[in-house]
Amino acid sequence: MSRQAGLPLLLFVVLLVLSVILTAGIGSVHIPAGQITRILLYHVPWLHHWITPDWNEAAQQIMLKIRLPRVLLALLVGAALGVAGAAFQGVLRNPLADPFTLGVSSGSSVGAAVLIFTGYQYALFGNGTLPLVAFVTGSVTLYAVLALAREEGRIPTASLILAGVVMQSFLGAIVSFLASMSEGSVNEIIFWTMGSLSLRGWSYVTVMLPYVLIGILFLWSQSRAMNILALGEKEAAHLGLAVDRTKLIVLIVATLVTAAAVSVSGVIAFVGLVVPHMIRLLFGSDYRLLIPMSALGGGIFLIWADTVARTVLAPTEIPLGVVTAFVGAPFFAYLLHRNKKQRNMI
Repeated sequence: MSRQAGLPLLLFVVLLVLSVILTAGIGSVHIPAGQITRILLYHVPWLHHWITPDWNEAAQQIMLKIRLPRVLLALLVGAALGVAGAAFQGVLRNPLADPFTLGVSSGSSVGAAVLIFTGYQYALFGNGTLPLVAFVTGSVTLYAVLALAREEGRIPTASLILAGVVMQSFLGAIVSFLASMSEGSVNEIIFWTMGSLSLRGWSYVTVMLPYVLIGILFLWSQSRAMNILALGEKEAAHLGLAVDRTKLIVLIVATLVTAAAVSVSGVIAFVGLVVPHMIRLLFGSDYRLLIPMSALGGGIFLIWADTVARTVLAPTEIPLGVVTAFVGAPFFAYLLHRNKKQRNMI
């Protein structure tokens, strides 16, 4: 990657660090950014002796045990959804594709809801059970959407979106049915349909971290292949790319990353749609830059969206999916309108 491309990455890393520090201090108990920085540095082993702990112990506990894990979880979920959206758009060559519009998020939430309804959410693999089952149901949903949208070997944009809407409606009905039949777990099931990061601690950060890191690194390794795919499938095949194999692998990994995010946060709409498009507008469509920038941008976007969700109407908390939908739905309508105008011009 060129030095010129490294500058936006460095800028977004700085913005991400600032976002983590600033949002960790926002809440009913305000904690200054400087104090948060000293607390974090104090817990770095080789810096321990250089910093005097002159802060309130209660503020430290609030920051380390409540706010910081939630902020980091928002970072991981946002990064996962942003990268998954960029990957879906790349291999499907469709600007409106993302985990939510394709129904993959809803499919993953059905798997989670079934486990919660039956009480088996920690069976077999502990905290890893939900991501695994969510991946399976999300993959089945993706396959069904693509099969439903395919027309004579092609997947038109209109058919893909329509198929995604159909699957979202059907799967949403399943989740609503499970919620209505449930007694003790109804609130937890409804949580998946609206999206939230409340009451999520360090254990969930630990579950998410390997999925997100491995998924992002793998999809980044496929950035050259996605750049070639952007030329068209026939052209990519002539250049020696195994088109079908590449598409399948990227879709599977993107679905796995999405499932991991949904398993801890529920359905959060439009992050994978808005963030990659904004990155393209700002920095172009080179996937070597688009993948890591979508991860950083998705993390920044969801950190601030979650901060809005938990503070604007405090002590009442707005579902995180509602906040992202307020941003994403108008943006989706704009993209749909622009796509329609482009088709009419052809």
